[in-house]
Amino acid sequence: MRRLALISITVLVTACTTFATAQYDNRYGAPDPTRHDQPKAPPTNLSYQQVIRPILNQRCVVCHACYDAPCQFKTTSWEGLARGGSKTLVYDPARLTAATPSRLYIDADKASEWRGKGFFPMLNEQEDTPEANRSAGLMYRMLKLKQDHAWLQGDAAHAKLDISPTRANMCPAGVEMDAYEQNVPLGGMPFALPAVSDEEYRLLTRWLEMGAPYEGLAPLPAAVSTEVENWERFLNGDSNKERLFARYAYEHLFLAHLYFDSDTQRNYFKLTRSSTPPGQPIREIASARPVDDPKVERVYYRLTREREEIVSKTHMPYRLDAQRMARWRALFLTPRYDVPTLPGYSEQTAANPFDTFSALPVGARYRFMLDEAEFTIMGFIKGPVCRGQLALNVIQDQFWVTFLAPSDDYDRKVDSLLRQSSELAALPTGSHNSSILLPWLRYGRLQNEYLAARNELLREVIKKPSDLDLDLLWDGDGRNDNAALTIFRHFDGASVVKGFVGDTPKTAWVIGYPLLERIHYLLVANYDVYGNLGHQFNSRLYMDYLRAEGESNFIMLLPKKDRIAVRDDWYRDDGNPVREQVYGGPNTTLDMESGVRYSSNDSKRELLEQMRKRLARVINTDLDWKKNTPTLLHAGLGKLATATGTSLQWMPESALLVVDMPDGKTRTFSLIRNTAHASVSHLLGEKQALVPEEDTLTLTPGIITSYPNALYRAKASELRLMADDLRKLHSEKDYAAFTQRWAMRRDNPQFWAFSDALHERFRKEQPKEAGILDYNRLEYR
Repeated sequence: MRRLALISITVLVTACTTFATAQYDNRYGAPDPTRHDQPKAPPTNLSYQQVIRPILNQRCVVCHACYDAPCQFKTTSWEGLARGGSKTLVYDPARLTAATPSRLYIDADKASEWRGKGFFPMLNEQEDTPEANRSAGLMYRMLKLKQDHAWLQGDAAHAKLDISPTRANMCPAGVEMDAYEQNVPLGGMPFALPAVSDEEYRLLTRWLEMGAPYEGLAPLPAAVSTEVENWERFLNGDSNKERLFARYAYEHLFLAHLYFDSDTQRNYFKLTRSSTPPGQPIREIASARPVDDPKVERVYYRLTREREEIVSKTHMPYRLDAQRMARWRALFLTPRYDVPTLPGYSEQTAANPFDTFSALPVGARYRFMLDEAEFTIMGFIKGPVCRGQLALNVIQDQFWVTFLAPSDDYDRKVDSLLRQSSELAALPTGSHNSSILLPWLRYGRLQNEYLAARNELLREVIKKPSDLDLDLLWDGDGRNDNAALTIFRHFDGASVVKGFVGDTPKTAWVIGYPLLERIHYLLVANYDVYGNLGHQFNSRLYMDYLRAEGESNFIMLLPKKDRIAVRDDWYRDDGNPVREQVYGGPNTTLDMESGVRYSSNDSKRELLEQMRKRLARVINTDLDWKKNTPTLLHAGLGKLATATGTSLQWMPESALLVVDMPDGKTRTFSLIRNTAHASVSHLLGEKQALVPEEDTLTLTPGIITSYPNALYRAKASELRLMADDLRKLHSEKDYAAFTQRWAMRRDNPQFWAFSDALHERFRKEQPKEAGILDYNRLEYR
């Protein structure tokens, strides 16, 4: 009976939907999916680029960008608006089969093609009249719903609308909007934020009534087009040496926002694979990953103009200039070596980059990655995963990163080991893995065998304690500030910045060439965001081994007597197999005394400080608040920055603080809560591993997080009072009172003015890093 009832309900809903659709068609005409395959030309008095685009950037892109855009509706370009939305999640850690990719500009070219892939229109696709463009257009109706039902101030709004970061997407399509308006009247756009202004609403309405016209991108300046031609010529040489190098560059730079230093307009480009050579229109090869078989006789590497707005969470700028080209020539093209044949694109090849690129000098490969190490690390911080606790609970909340100095002898030997023993270097690859436990056990065995072989090679290089000292660390060649980095995790997001930022951390990584390459191919080049459960879990589980390898390189520099205690403090309550992994693998420890001299009982802190001194010439200090803020702020900011312990557990993972100065100007700071863990070796059950009494807070000038969970505001004279309130937090109720006093909450009528000023300072003060922030994780507490 229950089954019959469910069938009856389904039939009834389908019948109602069909009837409602017919009513719409009778009123507004039959839908034409090709209507927005090409945009209408705008009138001279209403430019998309000059008038509409800025409104969308300020009010819509803050939530609708990247893979985690609600309902996959991307407002980052006109083509994203025309594509529409989808009920299918991109981030779905539970799916058993890989999903069909749905990347804007790659997996379909026209709106009508997206309809065939299950996307529904947000712009009206029925008759082209002002009334139809309003009433049959979901974008207008969402805006109108917010105008009619303003976001309420106070707890009443919270009770009536779920705005939690884990809420289910509500994606009404077509006639489903009628029920949505009735059932979720507070769900208009912008979602859970103040409405757009009357003038913004008037302009957007007028534009939508006209059929969403668009004039296209402005032509590139001639000088920029010339730069593109020069670089495409450089990247598409005919010799095997040139072609193999170009493939290596592509597989490391495919996520980059490439720009030319000489371009004052700062146009960005993507390095893409095309089936067509320079001089012809680009036909991008739509593979799921950059390592996949392109299935063409020859690949050409082209610079595709970035057509979407730059958003902070995916912005990875990378400069191209004459100096860069000369550097790559010197590393890869000038040296004499042979590339007799080009590698293929099998799964085995994708899993072992050491074999794939064995013909390229290993030192050149390492230098390529080190030259822009922040960008290299940023690949797995900002790369394929815009959002994911599962992907990021493998790392600590704050740690420093340094690199082993390039060593022709050692790097060549390790590279040879990984090339010849290809199974040891094999990484989880593919998007359709169905098994989890067995691959994990297998990769654990292979990792231990690799560590044993690697440590044998280390013994050939490190023969006495004086060989195991800080000279092993890359010093940036005395000029490169990529030598010292800090990584922050913000629960389901992360950041990487230059410099040793914050207090000395709990852990640190020391990364050599093989480890750096493996991290990149595991989490960036080989990672498929559309992959299935097995692919995602195996990638995450394998990263446990790579994290442990980076930590073990750091532990080697500690006195022998302290290594076990430090390791055990990092992995409390874990079994011996996990702990041994961090100490170089079972029975494979490099049992050599450190050559670093110590004078205190806290060798870990002392080592971190000695590393700071070793790299002092190149450490970037832009994020040192003491050096980059007026003296009048030091007392108040210092009280915030030194907050520790259980009161911090009520604070969000990341927040932005705007300080109003006595001279009328404002300054922006980032507040990052470093959540302490007893261990990060567990895939699930993270809450049980938290140690709130060890939480710390890092304060930096400027913006270092793409996903602020909270926005605070205080006068310079109020900072110490704010710090006192923070230290008094004992409950969620206390924090709610804290936000009432200090936060720019979602329901504040001044929210958008605050947001606009925040972004304007971001662009002005941090022009290289700046992009539109993401408010999807902005709390309401």
